[in-house]
This record gives sequence, C-alpha cells and structure tokens, in this order.
Amino acid sequence: MRGLFVTGTDTEGGKTALAAAIVAALRSRGADAGALKPVITGLEETRESSWPPDHELLAQAAGSDPDDVVVFGFGPAVSPHLAAERTGSPLDVAVLVDAIKAAGRTHEMLIVEGVGGLLVPLRDEYDVRRLAHDASLPVLIAARPGLGTVNHTLLTLEAARAAALQIAAVVLTPWPNEPAAMLRSNRETLEALGGLQVCGLPHTSPGALALAASDLPVEDWLDAPQPAVDPLAAPTDPT
Repeated sequence: MRGLFVTGTDTEGGKTALAAAIVAALRSRGADAGALKPVITGLEETRESSWPPDHELLAQAAGSDPDDVVVFGFGPAVSPHLAAERTGSPLDVAVLVDAIKAAGRTHEMLIVEGVGGLLVPLRDEYDVRRLAHDASLPVLIAARPGLGTVNHTLLTLEAARAAALQIAAVVLTPWPNEPAAMLRSNRETLEALGGLQVCGLPHTSPGALALAASDLPVEDWLDAPQPAVDPLAAPTDPT
C-alpha cells in the first residue's frame, strides 16, 4: 500500500489541514488519492470555525462522501477510549486495520489521519502509535511552529522511533510567509536534533488546500521505505 499516516504532536495541531492539503494536491495532479480518518470524536460539538469538521474536509479534498472517510465516529469531544466507553461502543481494532487495508486497495495512494497524537489510547493496550504501525505506512508528523514545538516534536519522534515507525518528515503548520527568528530557529533545531526533513505548510483555507501543499515533496514521502515489519505484529514498545 502506498500512502502516509498523518499524526500530530497534539490535538488541534494542524494534521487535518495537512492531510487534506496533501490529498487535494495529489488529486489536482491527476493521482487517485483517497483519505481516511479511522476514528473521530467530537461530532456533537458546536463549531464556530469557518472550517468544516475533519471528516468533511478530508472528504471534500478526496471527492468522497464524509461517511466513507470515517470508520468509528463518536459524539463526545473526548479521547477515543473515553468516547467509546461513554457510548458503549468499544473500538474494534481488527475493523480499523481492515478498513485501512481495504481503502489502500481501492486507491493508488491513501492518506490516513490519526486522532490526537501517537500515544492517544484507542482501547486497552492499543493506541494511535500501534494503529500507525499496523497500517504499515510512513508517518508524517504535523507540528506547531511556535514556542514549545521543539520539545513536543522531539518527544513524538522518540515515541515513533521506539515503535520502529518509518518517519517521512515533520511539517510545521501554519508556516508564515515571513517567519520570525524564533520560528526559523525551531525549524533548524528540529532538523538538526531530529535528524530528518522539516517542511512548512503555509496558512490556507478549505478552498485553497491543493495550492498550500503544492511545494511539499509529497512524492518523495510516498516513496520512502515502508516499515520492514509484519503489519499485524506487535510493535517494539506497544504502550
């Protein structure tokens, strides 16, 4: 399966905008790119933003139905394991993994967006990091560019590498046209200490996603080596 698993250093860290922008950019070039957000919470939450809910934005970018983007959706705006507990609908891990594999067979390339960060629990002894591992896709990390991002991003990289995940890159979002000295320093520091490519996704809107991602080296990320592991095997550090 060719694709990417987009995660973040935290919730509301820009990963949906990044995932949707990549899908939109690929499709604007004629590629058959699909989008999947296996788990979403907060569907009952009242939104004051001009941006649509995550699954609707991804569906818009992929030219699909929002219901086809989500595998498990929950109303409460809480962590997935708590949302599942409150609604009496425990997450079925096999269903999640099978849905990712099926979507990967349907499209030439698949962009999967996680929920929260890598260590967000989905159910007992199974978190987003394990799902990324079982998806057998390179991980793309969305991070904020400002104060605190060095620590948050390096911790995320450490967690990903502890589970033998293949990391495509880090993308700081939103990245300003004229970044201040601190932001430039954050980017340079992450590249030096993280030992990988750090890019920036500029400010964008739901109608300009493809343009925002037009300069990102998406094809290089898609061609990154896949994790050399059994997709259903236990990760190196599962908790």
